[in-house]
Amino acid sequence: MLHGVVREHLETWLADRRRASPDRDPVPRFVERALRGYLGCGQLAHGFARFRCATCGHDRLVAFSCKSRGVCPSCAGRRMTERAADLVDRVLPHVRHRQWVLSLPYWLRWRMAWDHQLALTVLRVFVDEVFAHYRIRARRRDLLNARTGSVTVIQRFGSALNLNVHFHTLVPDGVWTEQPDETLRFHPIATPTADELERIAERVAYRTEAHLVAEGLWERDEDGGRPADAEDPPELADVYERSVLQRDAEGRSLPRIGVTMAVEPGTELGADRRRRGAFDLHAGVEVGAKRRERLECLCRYLLRPSLSADRLTLLPNGDVLLKLKTRWSDGTTHLRLTPHQLLDRSRRSSRARRRTRSSTTACSPPTPRGARGSSPMRRPHDRDGPTRRAPTTAGPS
Repeated sequence: MLHGVVREHLETWLADRRRASPDRDPVPRFVERALRGYLGCGQLAHGFARFRCATCGHDRLVAFSCKSRGVCPSCAGRRMTERAADLVDRVLPHVRHRQWVLSLPYWLRWRMAWDHQLALTVLRVFVDEVFAHYRIRARRRDLLNARTGSVTVIQRFGSALNLNVHFHTLVPDGVWTEQPDETLRFHPIATPTADELERIAERVAYRTEAHLVAEGLWERDEDGGRPADAEDPPELADVYERSVLQRDAEGRSLPRIGVTMAVEPGTELGADRRRRGAFDLHAGVEVGAKRRERLECLCRYLLRPSLSADRLTLLPNGDVLLKLKTRWSDGTTHLRLTPHQLLDRSRRSSRARRRTRSSTTACSPPTPRGARGSSPMRRPHDRDGPTRRAPTTAGPS
């Protein structure tokens, strides 16, 4: 179904986007190449390898794949499965593991979408604070020089195919100490309490704001501060803004299906999730030492692609129904998208390459629900909440 939608509407969508922005190319070349490559994925007409049995002479033709990272569910799913198996077989030790998920303010997501160095800095702050939590717990048990490690995946998307840069960090739920015979011994650490999660979130928020101020990206004032205008934004800055705020190409909200439930503020939060303004920290998923199959499932979840064909349904009028991974707090279970809106969202969730303009241009950041003029720690959180997506702590997926 997805292949049919892209095949039928790609050329019209490209023409519409270029007509809407005649002074520049609104669709980056790498996005167009990925979409065109997806149309040829698995098609014998676009190239194949021939395998021949030397004994019986039987031939088998295997079509080339597109190897797309942001569009093709098949190629992304194969990459997900291979990397998850490699992590479980060769990287992750046979101990209990815990998943830590950090979601970020709207403006910070928008900025990190095209400032990868800022994303790595915020990630480093987050991982430092998580490691500090384990070291503090270890010292309380008189475990000195304790160490731990982590694997982090930077996800760029939410379940609604919106732009949502956030971190999934998988940590062995404990620390190692070196024994007199130079062997390492693992010491499990208890589940973090609500107060500990709150402190970690506060520390991440405080250190992130301090870095933003030092780099001139945040301006403090009497109202708590405001983001500084970007002097050199990428060409996709306005597209990123609409995607972060859940808007289509014309700035309109998408039709929602299933809005039947009213939830009191805070009731959808469990004891394992704490917010510091818009910094949302979750650490409620753990996997036991002997449950390697479940650990591999969790790794696949971290490494999953942005788009799953199983969550798409083609409606009789040609629109596409996107099923959300989890129901939103207002009861929304599906989003109704036109084919062009689906293609818009596929390009927004792709990893963009850094592009500069020839002239310096000011660009205003996203300001949802009257958040302008407030501290980044107090920006509202989106309805999608944190989702659950590996070199080490530095590298995007």
